[in-house]
Amino acid sequence: MGDFAIDTAVRAKPGSPGRYTADVSRDWEIRGPNGGFLAALALRAAGAEAKIARPVSFNVHFLRAAQFAPIEIDVQTLHAGRTSESLQVSLHQDGRRIIEALVRTVAPTPGLAHDVAQAPPTPHPNTLPSPQDLFPDQPWVNDPYWLNIGPRIIDTTLWRKTDAGPWPPVYREWYRFSPRARFEDVWIDAGRLAVLMDSMSWRAAQQPHPTPRLYYGSTVEFSIWFHRADLSAEWLLVDYEAPVAEGGTMGATGRIWSDQGKLLASGGAQLMCLPFPSKP
Repeated sequence: MGDFAIDTAVRAKPGSPGRYTADVSRDWEIRGPNGGFLAALALRAAGAEAKIARPVSFNVHFLRAAQFAPIEIDVQTLHAGRTSESLQVSLHQDGRRIIEALVRTVAPTPGLAHDVAQAPPTPHPNTLPSPQDLFPDQPWVNDPYWLNIGPRIIDTTLWRKTDAGPWPPVYREWYRFSPRARFEDVWIDAGRLAVLMDSMSWRAAQQPHPTPRLYYGSTVEFSIWFHRADLSAEWLLVDYEAPVAEGGTMGATGRIWSDQGKLLASGGAQLMCLPFPSKP
């Protein structure tokens, strides 16, 4: 199991303003390094450079797969105003670009205010089973990635695979990071939301397609808009929908709610269909 705050830490390169290094931890492995984890590294580096500690939007393009090795991070300030900043973040290994991202910050100011967002009704996560409860004999449930994000399963049918589908293109699940569930740093907190916004789009996009599937989804781009930072929220409800798949791509839109029913972030992802490797 990995500690998200420790695993996403970045180190400034002495004498090189805006340049950082980080380690890509195997505790966040799922078909290679998890894309959301890599995006969180970009957020941590942006946070180290930003003068305004309030990220409001984050857009990530995945260019190629990363390796479990040190990674270089460059942060460039594109705009620095009194109330808003724009930062570009580049992650690369061995001279090859892995991620390009844009981060926008906005300082809290007086303005219009309303909140009519209503979280979907679900059971409380403390009443729901974990993967370890459902599949005690399956080794994958103890993989560090799943232990790190701590799912609580609302619809066990989608996990048990007793029905081949299809199902509606909707995915709702509760998550709580372990061993620490919440963080006092807004940039680390934003990173845990980014991990879920990136990782769970495929969970919705695959639902309308019965198993066994010929393709899986690879995220090529995702965006997240941070509406508020609730540093007290331990449980996070992922609420994703993927209404369209066509021409080799799948589009998904998502929301993330706190356990108090507050809408923390919304966004979405574009995925590309890739064929499953042929079995010998």
